[in-house]
Amino acid sequence: MKFFRKKLSSFFTQARQLGAEQIELADSATSTQLETNIDIFRAIFGATCDLEIQEIFMMQTRGVLIYLKSMVNIDEVSNKVLQPLSQLNQAEISEGHVIELDEVRKSIWSGLSFQIKSDYQQIATDLLDGYILIMANRNEQGYLFSMGNSDYRSITEPTTQTVIRGPKDSFNESLQTGMTLIRRRIRNPRLQFEKLTVGAESRTTIALGYMNGVVDDGIVAEVRKRIKSINMNAVFDSGNIDEAIADETFTPFPLIFNTERPDVVAAGIIEGKVAILVDGSPFVLLAPTVLTDFFQSPEDYYHSFLIGSFMRIVRYVSFMVAMVFPSLYVALLTFHHELIPTDLLISLQAQRQGVPFPAVIEIILMEFTFEVLREAGVRMPRAVGQTVSIVGALVLGQAVVEAGLVSNVLVIVVAFTAIASFVSPIYNFSTPTRLLRFLFILTASVLGLYGVLLSLILMVAHLVSLRSFGVPYLAPVAPFLIEDQGDVFIRFPNWADVRKPSYLKSKTLNNGKIHRPLPPNNRGGSG
Repeated sequence: MKFFRKKLSSFFTQARQLGAEQIELADSATSTQLETNIDIFRAIFGATCDLEIQEIFMMQTRGVLIYLKSMVNIDEVSNKVLQPLSQLNQAEISEGHVIELDEVRKSIWSGLSFQIKSDYQQIATDLLDGYILIMANRNEQGYLFSMGNSDYRSITEPTTQTVIRGPKDSFNESLQTGMTLIRRRIRNPRLQFEKLTVGAESRTTIALGYMNGVVDDGIVAEVRKRIKSINMNAVFDSGNIDEAIADETFTPFPLIFNTERPDVVAAGIIEGKVAILVDGSPFVLLAPTVLTDFFQSPEDYYHSFLIGSFMRIVRYVSFMVAMVFPSLYVALLTFHHELIPTDLLISLQAQRQGVPFPAVIEIILMEFTFEVLREAGVRMPRAVGQTVSIVGALVLGQAVVEAGLVSNVLVIVVAFTAIASFVSPIYNFSTPTRLLRFLFILTASVLGLYGVLLSLILMVAHLVSLRSFGVPYLAPVAPFLIEDQGDVFIRFPNWADVRKPSYLKSKTLNNGKIHRPLPPNNRGGSG
């Protein structure tokens, strides 16, 4: 047994030494010896089953084709690389002539974009991005051709930010598709995309999109700095980036705007914001952001300013209703009966007869039950999720009222509050509203209306303290910027709102000259 352990220990020692040698070689430049290069790439990728190492011949010159089958389009490799190479090998050539790899590229692969690299780690990174590698014996340079697999979800309608009037496309998981959708809307050479890589293990590609000459250089530098400082093993979605670069993590409010709509991203970039696209994520981040951004819908700008302004006011009112309405119910029934009209108070007390719980316990139970139903509807399969939510709410609501556990008016309060929370055009902004609702209920149960007022003061103080990449979260309300009030609580007509938000410190604050349309002087013609 000791002999076996000794042999096994010796084997692992040799394996570690060999691995160290391979890692040392992998950090160096490529070799002129083809076999050495093949061994190094085998060591880098290990025993993965999707690594394809194929020996090829370019006339009398021996070479190798290396790629990852899971990352490239096999048909493109066959049609654009191997078939032309086969035809070249069938051509007549003088005996003893040694053809160089660059001659082959110019002869049969001239229409393909390529890169020349001679570093193992850089080449390995490109192979993981969908490139193929061709190397020849006695040549240390590797020729890389892009043959990436384009199997991504097709462009569909947005699932969380729908509109009745406006564009119907949305981002998918492809980084290239995302940049294309933005470029189609901003056909301007000043639109720039800058690529970064994050994640020690995942090596996820991130693209920063901004308008050069419009965006504040300080904001771009700060976004770039924070992304480069991310120290994570893996990044799979823009949500990982959101949490890692936000100014403040101990807050329920989102400090970075996320959207799946290309038109929203394009509008933000033109204003002077920075878009953050993450490969593999259909949601794009926009920074910096302010609180009022979450009350704006892209549809506001596709209707007349009167309709857009009315709907925006509805959203602000719905936000306050969703947050404080249940707490007002608790405060009035527990501490402030004198504020309720007598007839209504008698009706409320009559409905509450036989209910075994105080108002605060009653409403917390119903709110928690509704949150369970909401979560079940989201997580269950789409075919049954909505059915479960609707049927569950109806059945449970009727059952608890008939059982005498809650009053009829409480069901109305909870239902109206839930409907008001759905008015928000940005889904993730409804989450802090739901969390704060419970805080308001608890303070109202202890201090009544004074508790509700205290909670509002604390919430406003917290909002004032927040920053998004240095921009005050409550701008342009606090600090109050009179020049930016044309697109906050209401929307001014396009011809009246010609300035970009000044809090973004854009280099160009003017949206362009937009003249108010005037009717013709003579409506009736020459008479």
